[in-house]
Amino acid sequence: MKNTPIDNNIVTEAIDSLNIPDFGNATIREVVSIVNKIESQTKQRFIRMEMGVPGLKASDIGTNAEIDALKNGVASVYPILDGLPALKQEASRFVKAFIDIDVKPAHCIPTVGAMQGTYMSFMVACQADAKKNKVLFIDPGFPVQKQQLMVLGYGYETFDVYDFRGHKLKEKIESYLQKGDIAAIIYSNPNNPSWISLNESELQIIGELATQYDVIVLEDLAYFAMDFRKDLSKPFEPPFQASIARYTDNYVMLISASKVFSYAGQRIGIVAISDKLFSRYYQHLADRYGIGEFGQVLVARVLYAVSAGVAHSVQCALAAMMKAANDGEFNFLNDVKEYALRAEKMKKLFIENGFQLVYDKDLDEPIGDGFYFTLKYKDMSGAELMKELIYYGISAISLDTTGSKQQGLRACTSFIKEDQYDDLAYRLECFKKDH
Repeated sequence: MKNTPIDNNIVTEAIDSLNIPDFGNATIREVVSIVNKIESQTKQRFIRMEMGVPGLKASDIGTNAEIDALKNGVASVYPILDGLPALKQEASRFVKAFIDIDVKPAHCIPTVGAMQGTYMSFMVACQADAKKNKVLFIDPGFPVQKQQLMVLGYGYETFDVYDFRGHKLKEKIESYLQKGDIAAIIYSNPNNPSWISLNESELQIIGELATQYDVIVLEDLAYFAMDFRKDLSKPFEPPFQASIARYTDNYVMLISASKVFSYAGQRIGIVAISDKLFSRYYQHLADRYGIGEFGQVLVARVLYAVSAGVAHSVQCALAAMMKAANDGEFNFLNDVKEYALRAEKMKKLFIENGFQLVYDKDLDEPIGDGFYFTLKYKDMSGAELMKELIYYGISAISLDTTGSKQQGLRACTSFIKEDQYDDLAYRLECFKKDH
């Protein structure tokens, strides 16, 4: 038995208590549960990289606006189903200011986190055409989105983009679309977990194929403008966030307040639907719901059924933060650049101790530093590495759960504290010595 930084017996018992045949398939929440249990028993802090929880303070602009709204009595009033007019207006301006795309305020819908927006978009997209009931994932991606489809009862196809960057993307995507059963394509940009960013030429490929095969693209912008290799912080000035919206009208943009505004606890996002798609009539939707317009079904039927809108006060918070950003009074990217600084320090320590980055390039450009990065060690599988590092007080999730075909781990930078880098260095040195 190795003399590891965390008690060997306690770790083994905690892992065994989960009763998962393949530990590499443990969900994020299951890893969180194991680590919480070990920390409680050993009184030792882990280097926690398993969960993408914002590690920064929310903006006072948002919290003060929300407090004021509550004091002014909004808690007793049902919110408007499709969103407060002030928020819809600022969301439309935000899309123009930082993506340079025009979406009408009426077509910017607040949702209970971007996850609800994704769930509803999956539902409507997969019901719009009787022949199309699958989603194509350009992976790796957010594991819970596949769970959402499992709950909804729809199928999906997936491929790891690792070997299909640039012009190779077209043939790969088209091989799925030619089957005729794909309703939607989804990807995140920047990508969770690899932190790659699809460039404009790749987005053009996806957009043109979406138009050709009449498929809806769901663009997950959970890490909006957080590719820190470019300064995307200036409203109404280039460069802008790369987007599918330049290349097709068949798009839904999913914008989250959780990471970029550090407002995860209040659960709010924006679904920005192209003006053309919002108003598009689908007979199959009309047969099911009595109305056939994509956007109206999403709001008046699906959103109404699942939550009847979004909490009133948090809409006031997001409206205030977006307005300040749009007006150039709030550089919302300044604070979250901290994640890039953490990633740079963490990567350096891992690489010095024999680790390598899995997704290390954006075509010919080195991967940026940000909220996530990916790691591998020698010939260890992701499951083996994930399990072994827990004995050294380091937790992450296997890439197996993200749709990646590569062996390794997803590491999140949000939880590490300034006083933990020495601990990380020591634990990695121990790991290297034992392996």
